[in-house]
Amino acid sequence: MREQYRTHDGGLHESDLDPHPMQQFTRWFKQAAAPGSPLAEPNAMVVSTADAEGRPSSRTVLLKSYDDEGFVFYTNYGSRKAHELAVNAHVALLFPWHPVSRQVLVTGTAERTSREETEAYFRSRPHGSQLGAWASEQSAVLASRDELDAGYAELTRRYPAGTEVPVPDHWGGFRVRPEAVEFWQGRENRLHDRLRYVLAGPAWRVERLSP
Repeated sequence: MREQYRTHDGGLHESDLDPHPMQQFTRWFKQAAAPGSPLAEPNAMVVSTADAEGRPSSRTVLLKSYDDEGFVFYTNYGSRKAHELAVNAHVALLFPWHPVSRQVLVTGTAERTSREETEAYFRSRPHGSQLGAWASEQSAVLASRDELDAGYAELTRRYPAGTEVPVPDHWGGFRVRPEAVEFWQGRENRLHDRLRYVLAGPAWRVERLSP
């Protein structure tokens, strides 16, 4: 299997970039999420963490917001990723936008969002997703699927549609503050464009990497 990457806009050049990586991400994300885009979920990203011994783990998580401060996702604070971030805040994100021959790779550190930010996002979720945050003891071993379904059914009786679901104490967000952001554009003959922003004090510098 061999895909020949092609770009219709002449590739990625230093002169094309915005001065701040989050501005550049906004530009690419809007293109990835535009009507007619071949990407089903452009906000799907691979989150990679490591435990205190350096053993890595990865999973796909949905990006829920971003700004100049970084990238935000939500999870159960009892999950494996949350436990690993508690002892090792270094994290990597990967947006694998293969249908448009692009990737965005982020490395940085994660910190919990404020309770106010978490509550505001939780209230925006559909009712069923709010109940799901209570029903799932994320990453814990289950005896069977029935155990999960029974717990969810009990929650639907306790909090029927139209009632307010309390925000779980064990659930919330992480903001990944980037230290490096690489924009990868596929090119023919594996001679891809790789431009990486690196935080150098208060400013960002851009460096081109060999493919």
